[in-house]
Amino acid sequence: MKKIPVLFRKKEECCGCTACYAACPVGAIAMTEDEEGFLYPEINTEKCICCKKCLRVCPMKVSEQSMNRTGKGSSYEV
Repeated sequence: MKKIPVLFRKKEECCGCTACYAACPVGAIAMTEDEEGFLYPEINTEKCICCKKCLRVCPMKVSEQSMNRTGKGSSYEV
């Protein structure tokens, strides 16, 4: 069974930038409008090949990973 990437669990974990949508090589991500008009990504599990390119380009995930490593939260730290 393939492990589908989790782009966000709560809306606060997604900025709606469409980077994941643009990075997906198989078009498995659609941007869906919520009840307030904001766009959020939805992964088509049938199309997803689990390459995780969507996670690698996500600015929210990059920021989260930086925070976990440094405790400071900047994705620009060296």
